[in-house]
Amino acid sequence: KERWLTPLLAGQIRSAYLMTEPDVASSDATNIAMSCLREGDEYVLNGEKWWATGAGDPRCSIYIVMVRTGGEDTPRHQRHSMILVPADTPGVEVLRAMEVYGHDDAPHGHMHIRLSDVRVPADNLILGEGRGFEIAQGRLGPGRIHHCMRAIGQAEAALETMCRRSLTREAFGKPLARLGANYDHIAEARMAIEQARLLCLKAAWMMDRGDARAAAPWIHQIKVVAPNMALMVTDMAVQMFGAEGVSQDTGLAKQWTHLRTLRLADGPDAVHRRQIARMELRKYTQERV
Repeated sequence: KERWLTPLLAGQIRSAYLMTEPDVASSDATNIAMSCLREGDEYVLNGEKWWATGAGDPRCSIYIVMVRTGGEDTPRHQRHSMILVPADTPGVEVLRAMEVYGHDDAPHGHMHIRLSDVRVPADNLILGEGRGFEIAQGRLGPGRIHHCMRAIGQAEAALETMCRRSLTREAFGKPLARLGANYDHIAEARMAIEQARLLCLKAAWMMDRGDARAAAPWIHQIKVVAPNMALMVTDMAVQMFGAEGVSQDTGLAKQWTHLRTLRLADGPDAVHRRQIARMELRKYTQERV
């Protein structure tokens, strides 16, 4: 904590979380395959990670890496661990910056990183072998809610921009607000935002009660609802601006790419929908669903 957490909290350094791998479907975290073998007082890591958000920042000094430490005879959710890897460790190679819809998000960046015979002290393992999922689940719930709160804020900003545009821009002798179905679009945007806001508050309230299992269905739901809602509202705003909406002048185009990416980050929509459906079906059967 003294070596890494203190400078992190002081803003002197940054960290990056390395989980997703190019060669496996990482939405199923049990597929994570980066090798992490114990040799004496060290662990030796080999493999590749990509979409390491923040690893491009020159201040990024420490990686938190999800690795596989257990074999096939170990229960699936106890095969993985998390370990700290200083960014300047020999064998760490940043291969490239991943582009998001053609943008590299410099200087923050989402990096593709190769670890070749990277050696770190055994003390760098967090909590112990096989506790990677436990650590991840403790972070993912609040993190997903935070993502959704920001998405709702982005939708609110898009709606404001759309309304102001519709009142000040004229075509065919009328303000844009009075043309086509724009009244309907504005109304639909407001209703969708409020529905998502209330669901987000319910998820946060369930999390605050301290029962992560009870909160899980609500977190899964808002993680699907909020990004899709914000995308819809942002797209409406883009349409109100016409060609300017897809340019660099409004910020809507950049916002759309971030929101579209959010439908993949911290679990794609399909994974969350699967969990929601399974939880619902379990109410009516004792069989595995």
